[in-house]
Amino acid sequence: MSDPALNQTLFGVHGAALELRSLRMGLLTSNIANASTPGYKARDVDFDSALNATLQGTDSGAALNRAMRYRVPVMPAQDGNTVELDTEQVAFSENAIGYSTALQFLTQRVDEVTRAIKGE
Repeated sequence: MSDPALNQTLFGVHGAALELRSLRMGLLTSNIANASTPGYKARDVDFDSALNATLQGTDSGAALNRAMRYRVPVMPAQDGNTVELDTEQVAFSENAIGYSTALQFLTQRVDEVTRAIKGE
């Protein structure tokens, strides 16, 4: 198991952000997959709250669970399903961009550390 303090020192906020974005991606994917499931309640995460909790030492899964909220639909379906596909797709796209950005920062940081170790 990795040391969170070491990870935060080496990778800053980006390591925690990448892990949380990955977990959120699963949640949003679940919402999209259940768009036609009667009674399904769409959920999302207050990402900033989850990230702050993670940076203060809370396990990322626990931080995500604490920051999870049910989405309030603009127009709820008759069958009780609260998934609005457009909203979910936008959230998924925004999260994917954030994931990609965090991954780029981490890749650059790993490259810097690798060059430093090699003495370049």
